[in-house]
Amino acid sequence: MLPSVSSLYIMPTTLDAALIDTLTVGLRAALGRDASRFPGDPHLRQPVHTVYGGAQLFSAETPAKLGRIAAAAFDEYAGEPSVLTTVLGISSELAGVVHQRVRQKLASEPVEDLRIDFEDGYGIRSDAEEDAHAVNAAAEMAKALADGALPPFVGIRVKALTAESHRRSIRTLDLFITTLIEAAGRLPDNFLITLPKVVLEEQVSAFAGVLGQLEQKLGILGGTLRFEIMIESTRSIITADGRFAMPLFLNAADGRLSGAHFGAYDHTASCGITSANQDMLHQACDFARNMMQAAFGGTGVFLSDGATNIMPVGVHRGSELDDRQRAENRSAVHRAWQMHYGHVRHSLENGFYQGWDLHPAQIPTRYAAVYAFFLEGVETAAVRLRNFVAEAARATLVGDQFDDAATGQGLLLYFVRAVNCGAISPDYAARLTGLSIEQLRSASFADLIKR
Repeated sequence: MLPSVSSLYIMPTTLDAALIDTLTVGLRAALGRDASRFPGDPHLRQPVHTVYGGAQLFSAETPAKLGRIAAAAFDEYAGEPSVLTTVLGISSELAGVVHQRVRQKLASEPVEDLRIDFEDGYGIRSDAEEDAHAVNAAAEMAKALADGALPPFVGIRVKALTAESHRRSIRTLDLFITTLIEAAGRLPDNFLITLPKVVLEEQVSAFAGVLGQLEQKLGILGGTLRFEIMIESTRSIITADGRFAMPLFLNAADGRLSGAHFGAYDHTASCGITSANQDMLHQACDFARNMMQAAFGGTGVFLSDGATNIMPVGVHRGSELDDRQRAENRSAVHRAWQMHYGHVRHSLENGFYQGWDLHPAQIPTRYAAVYAFFLEGVETAAVRLRNFVAEAARATLVGDQFDDAATGQGLLLYFVRAVNCGAISPDYAARLTGLSIEQLRSASFADLIKR
């Protein structure tokens, strides 16, 4: 006969608690370090894209202008929901909802994250010219901040910390931050700095040190200045002595690393892949993205995919176009949209929920892809999550889909991301799942079950 439950708690054991504590001192220390290193995926809002634009072109009106161009492209080339079905392959059942939400998003918040670019989108200029552009861009950002005209996330990309450009990079950063603080008195919310072409941990540690000094000298709260690194080369993956590079970058960032962005075309070039074969869907890119996930998964560092480099623009310009020219423009834009939509869906399906957009006419297909991705699976995910919570995190089977507790955490994140990006409303998520948005955003599925 088995002993009663109550008797199990008083049965003698071979190892007493004090001995177990002694034997596990090293383990408990390691677990503490592990928990600090891997706090889990953040439930904070992550922008679905970063829109890049040359610093020489930036003004306080830029975010609104980008939104107008994006909305005009959507109206001209996707005026009816049926276009989303015929061009992008969104089901006819969802096309109307997706079309409406894209239109609403373009009217209310067309750009989620904007990066003023002093690197590839800016080019090589004289020091005097870049100084002037850094000061002017900061002044324009301060004006947009005062007018409430900035997107939710904003920042700058500086040049790489190479032998040739590291001084220029740091000078531009210094001029920009100093001017912005003097003009606005503060940084915008969610202000980020992008550091490109990182291949050495010393580049990351040096940049973190520069940010710390700027905070100290400008009276900015310590730890406020955070940055993203760009993974753009084979050397960003494997160091010269054969180590896994990206965890070293995270160590060197001194707690300031907010994101890692993938540069598909620089990376494929570094692999020796010819320009005709450089593509977001190349297997070399999938390998690099997988390595990014292996390095940064669970660390709280946001991951972002790269850009589609075929722009959705017409081949004919001007207002006096004939029917043939308008048809050719429509065909060119739709082909580019198909490619962009496919790239965004590939990113989403492989766990990259953010990417780059290089032209405002790419913004509509970005939102169409994101909304369709979440809406297609939301009802099935809700059934699985409700069943999971009801079973108090026991392994469950819904239809032919077997779930375990780790999947429960993923389901929470699914709904958090769907709400954060605007695919569904918090109220709709609550009705579907039976959980409030606060519960969905709880940091841990295990904690949710305990509560």
